[in-house]
Amino acid sequence: MRTLNLGILAHIDAGKTSLTERLLHAAGVIDEIGSVDAGSTQTDSLALERQRGITIKSAVVSFAVDDVTVNLIDTPGHPDFIAEVERVLSVLDGAVLVVSAVEGVQAQTRVLMRTLQRLRIPTLIFVNKIDRRGADAQRTLRALAGKLTPAVIPAVAAHDVGTRTPTVAAYGADDRPFTEALTDLLTSYDDDLLAAYVHDEKTVTHARLRSALAAQTRRAQVHPVFFGSAITGAGMAELTAGIKELLPAPEGDPEGPVSGTVFKVERGPSGEKIAYVRMLSGAVRVRDAVRFGQDSEGKVTAVSVFDQGAAVRGDTVPAGRIGKLWGLGSIRIGDHIGDTPPPSPERHHFAPPTLETVVVPARTTSRAALHSALTQLAEQDPLINLRHDELRQEISVSLYGEVQKEVIGATLADEYGIDVTFRESTTICVERLDGAGEAFEIIAKEPNPFLATVGLRVEPAPLNSGVEFRLGIELGSMPYAFFRAVEDTVRESLHQGINGWQIPDCRVTMTHSGYWPRQSHSHGTFDKSMSSTAGDFRNLTPLILMDALRRAGTTVHEPMHHFRLEAPADTFGTILQVLSRLRAVPRTPRMDGTTSLLEGEIPAASVHSLEQQLPSLTRGEGLLESAFERYRPVTAAAPSRPRTDHNPLNRREYLLQVVRRVSGQVGG
Repeated sequence: MRTLNLGILAHIDAGKTSLTERLLHAAGVIDEIGSVDAGSTQTDSLALERQRGITIKSAVVSFAVDDVTVNLIDTPGHPDFIAEVERVLSVLDGAVLVVSAVEGVQAQTRVLMRTLQRLRIPTLIFVNKIDRRGADAQRTLRALAGKLTPAVIPAVAAHDVGTRTPTVAAYGADDRPFTEALTDLLTSYDDDLLAAYVHDEKTVTHARLRSALAAQTRRAQVHPVFFGSAITGAGMAELTAGIKELLPAPEGDPEGPVSGTVFKVERGPSGEKIAYVRMLSGAVRVRDAVRFGQDSEGKVTAVSVFDQGAAVRGDTVPAGRIGKLWGLGSIRIGDHIGDTPPPSPERHHFAPPTLETVVVPARTTSRAALHSALTQLAEQDPLINLRHDELRQEISVSLYGEVQKEVIGATLADEYGIDVTFRESTTICVERLDGAGEAFEIIAKEPNPFLATVGLRVEPAPLNSGVEFRLGIELGSMPYAFFRAVEDTVRESLHQGINGWQIPDCRVTMTHSGYWPRQSHSHGTFDKSMSSTAGDFRNLTPLILMDALRRAGTTVHEPMHHFRLEAPADTFGTILQVLSRLRAVPRTPRMDGTTSLLEGEIPAASVHSLEQQLPSLTRGEGLLESAFERYRPVTAAAPSRPRTDHNPLNRREYLLQVVRRVSGQVGG
């Protein structure tokens, strides 16, 4: 059988989990449809998910559609848990984007669609809740074309929308308006089809159009739209048929080299790590020794494969399938499995977290346990990005929003028995280089107390290009371990720039190197005082890097959100005053009858305040959507963040912390 790894994505409350339940029921996997409100769904298994009625962790279920095995991955819709969606994208063959027929296109809908298009993931759109009062199929279609992409085409006709008994019917060859619209759309992307239509439109049969629709959908050029209701079941047969016909289901290469991607890690009842892997080629079997990550290896002790709704224990995870692996103790999310060289690191598909908070244990005696628990949570969600401050004995975590605090707190209490509180969230800024800068220190020359020569040049790099480390000297000029020590330390040190913020985009070139080779006394013992070690390079590099950064100069940038605000027109003046105080930059407003529509940019630090004030400003009628847009230079005094390292910006303080042997006078 072929395998389709399918993601279900949506803005919160669009009905994504309910749709998963309905598809499982239609496929005969479950006898009774679970309820999100009652907490009885297949994919929301966490206690907090059942309590809040939202998806927090991605979950995998499986069902069959004729000769296609569908591994369906239900993802969170709340923007605070976008990191879960991020990890799923790398293993998808196709996606269904769920949109509510009542609320229409929402902020998260646009974020998700932009990402699916950028990654060219074949996507169907399912307009849900057509049984709800206020549902409007044509209005939703116009919103899809206007706000998401013009390359949408309704694949079914929806009748009695907005009533409790809507019906759905697939378009056929006799539906001329549909055929004409489909032809217009498909010929925009297919010159051969256009030429055939112009030459003799009769040659462009309905079967040829369906074939072209499937081909262009699989190339992520067009996006068929289905209507239905996950609650009543209307439109499910048509959507299921569309999933099979229009989305790709690659067979994989069972004879190819072992190659897979880990997209989720969880802990079992005994604390053991369980890795969720999508196999691209080859197969992983029980007792196989597999390589993963950069240079790790482990033996697989157990395997399960998703089949007919659940993960079933077996012996093998074959190519194309999703499975769970036990026994790989140091495995991490994003690791590549297999003997082939891992692919280059992927760029993040969504914006990074823009908030952070300090996690405070209720009892000081719980600090060590809290550290261990948060480390395990970071394995499951690397983007919470633990930040340890040894000097203040504090741990910070990164956040996408305030709801994450509740989830982290509840998880620590329920799973680890640790009660915590959180400090007020603060904004995470970044630093960007103003220009180029260079610094170096020579071995055995003041003020360098280390047995190492290191020179570094820093230069700005394009946005979102990451940190690039280059060698401006011969690789063979000293042992590779010393080069590796410099590069690793550079990457670590750039997490804290001149003002304490990460420098995400930077090109660093090593311009000078030098070392003292291994020396021994006459009796053959190693003399550390006369021999360079990797530690010398690790200790010297932060000093050189910070000197280079000082000379280059940095500017602190704060995260900005794009906002879209609908409010009664008579409240417009008051809203503008509040936006001004919050340092927002609104654009020219648009009026639609008694409603004003305002878009613009607002600092991420001000979004929560605007959300809190909006109900009173608009008599409860205001509607705010916001999403990260970009980083903007801070024009006022640059905010700084306390350092968690030994502060290489203060040479004397730094050397007192790290130097164990210093020859000569230490420079101040």
